[in-house]
Amino acid sequence: MNTLIAVSIAPSGVGEELSAEVAEVIRVIRNSGLPNRTNSMFTEIEGEWDEVMKVVKEATFVLAEKGIRTGVVLKADIRPGFTDTMTKKVEKVNSILDK
Repeated sequence: MNTLIAVSIAPSGVGEELSAEVAEVIRVIRNSGLPNRTNSMFTEIEGEWDEVMKVVKEATFVLAEKGIRTGVVLKADIRPGFTDTMTKKVEKVNSILDK
C-alpha cells in the first residue's frame, strides 16, 4: 500500500553542530532508491509501507548503533490507489494558487 511519510531523525547529546550526523541519516535515505525529498525540517519518503519503514529503521539505527541518542518524529499518509503523492499533492495546491 502506497505510503508517504515525513520523518525527522535527529541526533542529540553529541555537540552543538549536528549536520554531519544528519547527513549520515540522509545518505541512508537517498541510497534506498525510494523517492525522497529533504527540506530544513523533515525528509519525505514514498513507497510501499514495509519499504518505507525499513528505510526509517535503517536511517535511525545508523546513529543509534553508534551510541548516539536519536529522536524520531514521523507522520504518515496512507492513501490506497494513489502514487507519486509527494509531487502531486504540491502540484494540486500550486494549481489552485496560480488561478
